[in-house]
Amino acid sequence: MVLAESGEAPNKIKSIAHKKNITILRITSARMLGSYGFMSALFQVFERYRTVIDVISTSEVSVALTLDNTGSLEQIVRELTRLGEVEVEPGYAVICVVGEGLRASKGLASKVFSTIDDVNIALVSHGASSVNLTFVVKEESVADVIIKLHESFFAKTSNAA
Repeated sequence: MVLAESGEAPNKIKSIAHKKNITILRITSARMLGSYGFMSALFQVFERYRTVIDVISTSEVSVALTLDNTGSLEQIVRELTRLGEVEVEPGYAVICVVGEGLRASKGLASKVFSTIDDVNIALVSHGASSVNLTFVVKEESVADVIIKLHESFFAKTSNAA
């Protein structure tokens, strides 16, 4: 049910959404370490080609991000190679577990990932938003992941009603 306002659900999770046809770009560069301006240069490439980044994950020497619009992918990759080594990995899906106060919920991420512990997680974004936990899996795994998460978080509550 969609309402203007709602209270917190007992298990905190209210919905699970996904998007297919996602491509992961991984940019690796030792020049990132301890430098400023690298991320700005990276984002300027996407701005030039008006390409939206969905999920982003960073480390000291690499950035991984997802795209659903690959119309300018060839040009983007060509420009990104000036910044570092670029890997392109098509065939992924983004899954968002949505709810209230997820970032502050102890053990929630652990429960999500233990529910799907037989699936490889390519990227995780958690903490930037308190209302969603986002992760990326191979597209062929998405249906299985959604079913397992629904069984884990919604089956008990719907059977009790």
